[in-house]
Amino acid sequence: MHPVLQAIRERRSVRHFRPDPVDPETVRQILEAGAWAPSGLNNQPWRFAVVRDGATREALAALTRYARVIREAPVLLPVFVDRSVMYHEVKDHQAVGACLQNMLLAAHALGLGAVWLGEILKNADRVREILGLEPNLELMAVVAVGHPARRDQASTRRPLSELVVKEI
Repeated sequence: MHPVLQAIRERRSVRHFRPDPVDPETVRQILEAGAWAPSGLNNQPWRFAVVRDGATREALAALTRYARVIREAPVLLPVFVDRSVMYHEVKDHQAVGACLQNMLLAAHALGLGAVWLGEILKNADRVREILGLEPNLELMAVVAVGHPARRDQASTRRPLSELVVKEI
């Protein structure tokens, strides 16, 4: 199987991390993978924050029911869409989704675990305030990254026969 297809099938959402730090160069590679996602007009509307600080992680943990994940992950990567460069609401949000998937695949390829946290969006304004960011940055997700505490996650998918609605 092609390595990209294998990575797509093997990547899992990791929610339990060892406390080991994540090398800054590795974080840079994950962010760079996100930055290479496709976007309409190549406007690259994504923006990133990197959060390692324990007090900041604790403040963010208070904003979600997934507080344990936020606390355990040595690195958080909040991902925003920059509304000042957007040209089409749906296309730009889709582009950030592609960016997030690239980041998750990169973390997996680099031997790390990651999970895309969306429930925290209910407190998106507070996240932006805690991080001291401008209002044009709209939170899309927080990616928790770290060394997996375990690697035994399993998953299944529906058969394509249930997913393909038309083939002509």
